[in-house]
Amino acid sequence: MESSLKSEKGYDLLLLSGEVDLQYSPKVREKILGALRQGKPLLIDMESVSYIDSSGIASLVEGFQTAKSAKLPYGLLNISDPAMQVLTLTRLDKIFSLYTSTEQFSQQL
Repeated sequence: MESSLKSEKGYDLLLLSGEVDLQYSPKVREKILGALRQGKPLLIDMESVSYIDSSGIASLVEGFQTAKSAKLPYGLLNISDPAMQVLTLTRLDKIFSLYTSTEQFSQQL
């Protein structure tokens, strides 16, 4: 798993790639919560996520709850098919704000 955080105009963009599993989800959680502590909206690009397990989903959910408490916009971008299958199965695709472009997210700010 690889990740990088980029500061965009008005929000942070977290790029994830590879497998987000028990081994790497603590790092994902740390990145998500660290970014939200800065007080900026967060968009997570999941286009290159090849696998995500329940621990990875838990990190996304914790980020969602933290952002909601802080009244910060939070969304998922370009979700890969494997990740979307898990989100759909858990019905989290109905809870998270899902985007297909950064422009869509920017318009919500």
